[in-house]
Amino acid sequence: MQAVILVGGEGTRLRPLTYGTPKPMVPLFGVPFLERMLARLRDAGVDHAILAAGYMPQAIEDALGDGSRLGLKLTYVVERSPLGTAGAIRNVADQIRETFFVLNGDVLTSLDLRAMLAFHRERGGVGAMHAIQVDDPSAFGCIVRDGENRIESFVEKPRRDEAPTNEVNAGTYLLERSVLEAIPAGRNVSIERETFPALLAAGERLYSYVTDDYWLDLGRPAQYRQAHDDVLDGKLVLETPPVLGDRGGTIYTIGAAGVPENVRPPVFIGAGSSIADSAVVGPYAVLGEKCTIAAGAHVRFAVLWDAVSVDHGARVSEAIVATNVHVGREAVVEHGAVIGHDATIEPGTVLEPDARVAAPGRVPTEAIS
Repeated sequence: MQAVILVGGEGTRLRPLTYGTPKPMVPLFGVPFLERMLARLRDAGVDHAILAAGYMPQAIEDALGDGSRLGLKLTYVVERSPLGTAGAIRNVADQIRETFFVLNGDVLTSLDLRAMLAFHRERGGVGAMHAIQVDDPSAFGCIVRDGENRIESFVEKPRRDEAPTNEVNAGTYLLERSVLEAIPAGRNVSIERETFPALLAAGERLYSYVTDDYWLDLGRPAQYRQAHDDVLDGKLVLETPPVLGDRGGTIYTIGAAGVPENVRPPVFIGAGSSIADSAVVGPYAVLGEKCTIAAGAHVRFAVLWDAVSVDHGARVSEAIVATNVHVGREAVVEHGAVIGHDATIEPGTVLEPDARVAAPGRVPTEAIS
């Protein structure tokens, strides 16, 4: 079984986190998200994953190698210019030999891939598309289907009061190799706006696989932080198979025994992190490895990556803080702040709501306006 993972995006909405880390490698409880996705694919029977890469591909390859550590084969295909969702798939056509999954590299879901494969084999046709129900479909592509789940049409981002359905494209596809023939080579092509409608127009059968699984797009800071909250709340069970490496972190749940007095569950504390007795961590705090929380500091509703230090009396709340950041004494990092790798928040600083802070050496030239 094969899978194509679309990992070409620059992650602009997650900046400055993605100035030093490709979006698919952003950690989720200490493990790169793409690594978790690959383990999930492996457990569903996929033995070959093709990464359609574009932004910082070498950083991804350096981290994941040939995939042997994860129990599957990895192939990297780099697009020299953006090719869109279908164009990126067409660009890896010479690697595809059979029915294959396609996954967006920033979607977190509990979808049972084996069950989706069984559905596709039962229905036949050229492909199946995962769909979920949402309260407001106006930001998504709606899928209109008949009673047999065969897709009849697509409606991209309708007005909420004009949406024909609340079932939307969830970004996981299972396709036959013949679909590649419907995608022009060498140009930007959208699978949602061009390829799928063209297949329907040609009389091909596409099916909608509707589930009530957990689903979240991690492409924005608020949703990225929400994913951690949802895991802490038990809305999503996040497996960490041994092949991923045991990062040694501890999740403290509400009502659990042995919780330190200054830790307010639910929280996650990474291996090697230290918390002063008079500091308070939680609720809904996620600390990576080797973080240091000094006396009188308070960290809550926040995600800290590895090696973050929070000095005496500082407050970090409703924020995301990347690796090797120093938050100075009595500083305040709150209200949607996102702090990039290696940045320093000077003592006494109070950041504005939704502040974005990047270390000068971390900002790529093309990102400076």
